[in-house]
Amino acid sequence: MEKTIDIKGSEKTIEQMFKAGAHFGYSKTRRHPSVKSFIFGVKNGVEIFDLEKTSVLLEKAKNFVKLLASENKQVLFVASKTEAQKILSAGASSINAPYVAGRWIGGTVTNFTEVKKRIDRFQKLEDDKEKGLLGKYTKKERLLLDREIEKLGRKFSGLTPLEKLPAALFVIDPKKEMIAIKEALVKKIPIIALASSDCDINDINYPVLANDSSRISIQFFVDEIVAAYEEGKKMMPKKETTEAIKTKQVEK
Repeated sequence: MEKTIDIKGSEKTIEQMFKAGAHFGYSKTRRHPSVKSFIFGVKNGVEIFDLEKTSVLLEKAKNFVKLLASENKQVLFVASKTEAQKILSAGASSINAPYVAGRWIGGTVTNFTEVKKRIDRFQKLEDDKEKGLLGKYTKKERLLLDREIEKLGRKFSGLTPLEKLPAALFVIDPKKEMIAIKEALVKKIPIIALASSDCDINDINYPVLANDSSRISIQFFVDEIVAAYEEGKKMMPKKETTEAIKTKQVEK
């Protein structure tokens, strides 16, 4: 059974994207061949995305995110570009999703077992510090441990919610996150990506073609993915309480 297209909803999304400047790509000389069909035209030397097509791509990405959330699966948010880091970390944190806002640590998914050990080490040290358990160490030892906590925090603080390999990656600018993309492909992890006209989208499962450099545009798409995840979580089957289960057993 085909889904009914929400025309009014689509028009509203297109208007919001236009206001966010999502339609701006780069110059034609920078365009990757894989995005050609998503270009509407050129204005002042800058290629313009067809936002009707972008809205369809966004809806597909959001539906996938909703599905993952409804199954209690995690999406790993990834962005190293300066314009996106704070937006991405705030959005991911709001739904307790793992994120990498900065340099991608090689092996984050291809060598997750070892990376998880470093995440666990960071969490334990931070927890021990909060509980005052580091007081048993000498002043020099505490100084070294504080430095270790700070170093691990810079690399792994955003990954603390990640208990196992993520069900998908949400990437801002796949051209800039090529290492993360390659690792996801090795582990067969689906990729959702906000991608501009200079990106190769051949290996992206759910590309969203739009401006990936403007803070306003990035904010819009991060908010959309976050909202989709929140909506998906509401679709999760509610767990029965222990009392409800006991009552059913007695009735039987």
